Amino acid sequence: MDRRAFLRAAGGAVAGTAAVSLLDSPIAAAEARPFRPSRPPVLPGPPFTLGVASGEPTHNSVVLWTRLAPDPLVPAGGMPPDPVRVDWEVAADEAFRRVVRRGRDVVLADEAHSAHVQVNGLFADSVYWYRFRVHGRGGEISPVGRTRTAPRHRSRRRHLRFATASCQNFGDGYYTAHRAMSQEDLDFVVFLGDYIYESRPNPLAVRLHEGDGEPVTLDRYRARHAQYRGDADLQACHAAFPWIVTFDDHEVDNNWADEIPQDPAVQPHDQFMARRAVALQAYWEHMPLSRRRKPVGPDIRVYRRFLWGDLLQLDVLDTRQYRTDQPADLAGANDPAATMLGAEQEAWLADGLSRSRARWNCVAQQTMVAQNDRQAGPGETFDFDNWDGYRVPRQRLLADLGRVQNPVVVTGDRHATWICDLRQDFYDPASATVGAELTGTSIASGGDSDPATFHAVYDPIMAESPHWKFIDNQRGYLVCDLDRDRWLTDLRTVSTVRAPEATVSTLAQFVTQAGVRGVAVA
Repeated sequence: MDRRAFLRAAGGAVAGTAAVSLLDSPIAAAEARPFRPSRPPVLPGPPFTLGVASGEPTHNSVVLWTRLAPDPLVPAGGMPPDPVRVDWEVAADEAFRRVVRRGRDVVLADEAHSAHVQVNGLFADSVYWYRFRVHGRGGEISPVGRTRTAPRHRSRRRHLRFATASCQNFGDGYYTAHRAMSQEDLDFVVFLGDYIYESRPNPLAVRLHEGDGEPVTLDRYRARHAQYRGDADLQACHAAFPWIVTFDDHEVDNNWADEIPQDPAVQPHDQFMARRAVALQAYWEHMPLSRRRKPVGPDIRVYRRFLWGDLLQLDVLDTRQYRTDQPADLAGANDPAATMLGAEQEAWLADGLSRSRARWNCVAQQTMVAQNDRQAGPGETFDFDNWDGYRVPRQRLLADLGRVQNPVVVTGDRHATWICDLRQDFYDPASATVGAELTGTSIASGGDSDPATFHAVYDPIMAESPHWKFIDNQRGYLVCDLDRDRWLTDLRTVSTVRAPEATVSTLAQFVTQAGVRGVAVA
């Protein structure tokens, strides 16, 4: 039997053997540079300093992640340049008495010795535990992670519970929200962008970013990700649930748009595209994304679709790689040639929504869709990085949402909670409501908030914006609890991000009833 035939046959092997698709096989990925067995490498310290994670849950598979980095903030993470063998196993119990899948990955230096193992052949709607073991150092074992698979497509699912989070500037505070989230009862976490911040170190910050400026090289982006990944609270949340991730701007450069950086006069095109390529490479290396998501140069495909039985269709978007540049004024915001998603992604989303048979249809994306005037009175001020700067494509999105049952958009970026109705015409309070938007606050970005000042500024604007249902700027996350009749959302907030310990409370609750478009404060 030749090697490829053997790999195909292995997909149907009995429990206790590797169940990895050929597309995502670490062996297939390494074929261009055959791995020659040698003595296990001598590592300078414990290799699993960045923890473990899982993601991309389907009804029969998950992706398992870790990165070997004995010294995470130095180039190569302190690893030798050689390929390293890493064993992995998945069990139906936390004590690993019932191992259902196991295999071996080969992690490579030019991928920061990161593992992206797609484990197939799992039971639907089931909880599993997983771990890694590295050859050398006495066979050191990683921390244990917990994950779960989705229900089968279109199977009748009565209940689902997940959290949304975004914006975790390491310098602005501690990840007290992640510690609290790790103790929730969740099926998965949706992270909506700004996983790292590319900002330079600030000596006055709560925690100091590594390095001496903004990252622009692969080594520096790897170090920045590793610094974030080293946080114990973030590791706990990754280990507790599978994560479905997408990025926003700060994973590369503030407010970048396709091939245009924030400051084109400072970053020439070729220089920025090289920076984008290494930033997205480092992003993939540190996320529980499969090998098929690995970037090709400066491009990575992260828009994708997840199904949770017949209860939820989750469409995850990319609002950075394909958008036109942010406009300078309202005339530009109404440009019919502007795009937020690009033609291909927009068509993919419209087609997927039109075919959906799910009870709830959720679009997970980065920047606020609902109109968001920043000025009280007759004048108007907008942040054109949001969908307010892309009004013609926004109308197409709203039309698509209006044609499916029970649409809900979950959004990050804002560093505040904005719960809104999505209207066909935001200037007309009598226009039809299309759906609901749940814009969640930040994990840490912005530091501890000042609610009194926030409400003094935005409450007068809220009185002029009837599609706004609730606003607040404290730090935290959203927990979404769905059944067949209603979508209930809890806003969890933390007392502080300036200290490692904090209290957590539910500040508000929101409800969307099945068959009733929009959202209300419960």
